[in-house]
Amino acid sequence: MRRFRPIFLALFFSALLSRAFAQDTYRIVHTYPHDPESFTQGLVFVDGHLYESTGLNGRSSLRMDDLETGHALQKLDIDPKYFAEGLTNWGSTLVQLTWKANTAFVYDRFSFRQLKTFHYDGEGWGLTQDGHSLILSDGTATLRFLNPETFAVRRRITVSDHGIPVKELNELEYIHGEIYANIWFQKRIARISPATGKVLSWIDLSGLVADAGVTDENAVLNGIAYDAQHDRLFVTGKLWPKLYEIKIVKQP
Repeated sequence: MRRFRPIFLALFFSALLSRAFAQDTYRIVHTYPHDPESFTQGLVFVDGHLYESTGLNGRSSLRMDDLETGHALQKLDIDPKYFAEGLTNWGSTLVQLTWKANTAFVYDRFSFRQLKTFHYDGEGWGLTQDGHSLILSDGTATLRFLNPETFAVRRRITVSDHGIPVKELNELEYIHGEIYANIWFQKRIARISPATGKVLSWIDLSGLVADAGVTDENAVLNGIAYDAQHDRLFVTGKLWPKLYEIKIVKQP
């Protein structure tokens, strides 16, 4: 029996590794048009409306998009000195980050009138909220939980997968008690525990990247929005001509 043990052990550990690194996948529910000129940095769905933050200096904007056509129903151009980033809702407001200006803008959600600004240290990448705190990514493996009224840091978590820090966390969305995060230049989304920072699973969206038909190297997967009222999950990417409604298919 001893001579069979190495084979058995190899198969056993192979099965364990396969299980540990299994990735969830998806099915497409519906495909919508998306403005291929939108350098998507933040996406949020609130009260039946899709809001988007687009980046690049001189092209940054805050938009309310028509889901069926991809056209902007409402748009606010951002001062060219700012590179807009993540976006989330808080009450009747929208909060928008900037990349390197250490500044967040707070707008009235209905008129897009700027109400105030906040300062934060480091870069701004993605933003979401859990009903208690704003959650900010800055391109590192750290997520900061912020007081929505003062932007003061309440706590931090380090995101890791099997003990390895997951860096370049980008656009965020809070869904069913978990944080979903794009990873810059990766074709998958991380599902993260907000309590521990551990990656619960990965969602492989490489098929969507291929379907989007983009060739620009900067047209990466970025943009997650959740319609809580109708349990719909939307994803897109920078400069993508399509926005997808998907259902997650979890691996057994």
